[in-house]
Amino acid sequence: MSQRYSASVRQKIRERANGRCEYCKKPDAVSVYPHHVDHIIPVFHGGDNDEDNLAWACFQCNSTKSGQIASYDFETGELPPLFHPRRDEWADHFELKAGKIIGKTAIGRVTVRILQINHPDNVETRLYLIQSRKW
Repeated sequence: MSQRYSASVRQKIRERANGRCEYCKKPDAVSVYPHHVDHIIPVFHGGDNDEDNLAWACFQCNSTKSGQIASYDFETGELPPLFHPRRDEWADHFELKAGKIIGKTAIGRVTVRILQINHPDNVETRLYLIQSRKW
């Protein structure tokens, strides 16, 4: 069952994220589908509805993340958590290169892979937004 949030809570989460997906940084103003309020730690994994456990996420990041909270990192053999927008600094785990978001750490790499952040459609959109100065 999907959780419904009041307009004021949605706006607060959106403003905190500067109108961008907190995982891939896609601006909501250019998205075909509306961004969602995402549980960083899903309720069935012990998360709650507190605003500190909510993130602004684009449709693709939210739907591919689903209930996942960790994944195997092929480079290190570790099982790190996915990126946590309240605890982790984006620039510590990711960098943008030629339209692709590159994971710099195990957390970054598994997040990029699980959320399919560099799907060709996403990279194409990102390059267009960068070139048109909308990124």
